[in-house]
Amino acid sequence: MKLDKMSRKELEALRADVDEAIVQRRKTERHEALAAAQKAAAEFGFSLDELTGKKGGRGAKAASADPKYMNPEDPTQTWTGKGRQPNWFKTAIEAGKAPEELEI
Repeated sequence: MKLDKMSRKELEALRADVDEAIVQRRKTERHEALAAAQKAAAEFGFSLDELTGKKGGRGAKAASADPKYMNPEDPTQTWTGKGRQPNWFKTAIEAGKAPEELEI
C-alpha cells in the first residue's frame, strides 16, 4: 500500500478503519483471554471470581466498576461511563465519534 499516493481523505478513511479494527481486535482478544483464564481456573477447581477475590451477592462490598470506554489513541485511558467524562472522551465525541465506537 503506497501511503504517499493516497489523498488526505483516503488516509483519514484508512485511519478510521484501522482504529475500528484495533477496537474490535481488542474486544475479541479480551473475550478470548477471559475464556482462557476461566478455563485455566476451572482445571484447578476454582472459578475466576474466587481467584481474583471478586464477591457477588447481597451484602458484598461494591467493587469498582469495570471500564466501559477506551481512548483509541491511548488504550491505557479508560472510563467506566459513570461520573465526570474524561477530556479524551469529550474530545472524541466533539470530533464526531459515537460513544459506541469508544466501547471496549
